[in-house]
Amino acid sequence: MLDAIIMAPELLILLGVAVILQANLLPDKKFLLLPPVNFTIKAVNLAQVVLRWEPNPDQEQSNVQLGYHVKINAPQEDDYETRNTESSLVTILHKGFSASVQTVPWNDRSLQASNWVSAELKAPPGSPGTEIVNLTCTTNTKADNYTHTGPYQVSLHCTWLVGKDAPDDTQYFLYYRYRSRTEECQEYSKDTLRRNVACWFPRTFINSKGRDSLAVYVNGSSKEAAIKPFDQLFALHAIDRVNPPANVTAEIKGTCLSIHWEKPVSAFPSHCFDYEVKIYNAKKGYFQTEKMTTNTLITIIDDVSKYYIQVKAAVSPVCRATGLWSEWSQPIYVGGTS
Repeated sequence: MLDAIIMAPELLILLGVAVILQANLLPDKKFLLLPPVNFTIKAVNLAQVVLRWEPNPDQEQSNVQLGYHVKINAPQEDDYETRNTESSLVTILHKGFSASVQTVPWNDRSLQASNWVSAELKAPPGSPGTEIVNLTCTTNTKADNYTHTGPYQVSLHCTWLVGKDAPDDTQYFLYYRYRSRTEECQEYSKDTLRRNVACWFPRTFINSKGRDSLAVYVNGSSKEAAIKPFDQLFALHAIDRVNPPANVTAEIKGTCLSIHWEKPVSAFPSHCFDYEVKIYNAKKGYFQTEKMTTNTLITIIDDVSKYYIQVKAAVSPVCRATGLWSEWSQPIYVGGTS
């Protein structure tokens, strides 16, 4: 009994030490995350901004890994998380741009995120109603004999309407950016008041198979008003004007009609195209259409007549996002008289 009485204080001390050790292993619910500092937004290119911030210098050190939650407030809402303190975004800027960032726990979601800090780029100045409207752009690929630029060359054509409140002396100027390259238009079309309303780039730095957005920016000048700039982003697959299939040929042998064609002039290989074939029977006056993934169609015809044949193409979804179909190829004629 005496031994038990003597050991009791020692046991209590050991239990106390164990409780303290366990308490130290528990997450510190009072650990506070502080918001980032020196948050800035800077326009670094056409339709491109860089967001930068720094960790809070007063942030208590711990084994908690820190990350950041970025929230885009304008021109359209979006959000994402990152471990970095710098983020580059492609976005329109003519409406202004604003964002917020907060510190978040990267490896311990039991902790609460910090307060938000915000920054903004104001919309560029200019008189309302002076910016262009209805900006549309298309690209097209041609074969290129200049080997230093590759076998294909992409052209760009853009059109727009004059702002409803733009003075008569307004002049517009267009620029495009693709990846790191920016070019100013040199070939404009004009309206009756000699204002630029369309632009043509016969040769560009655009990659016809690229997936990057195309940024187009139009500003202007006038002696009567400050002209508001306008910018727009285009997905290349959505504005690419695919060429029609080349060298369409047709042959009739008995009751067999054989049609063959070559892939359009394009940087995409042969397996990247879908086709539609239109066959018009002049005697019976009806169209037959066939969808194809190869460049040959063999079909049975029931009589000898004159046939009008056309083919169109589109880049297949297996190679890029669904885009536009080409125009129909020039019609070819085969067979007897109608």
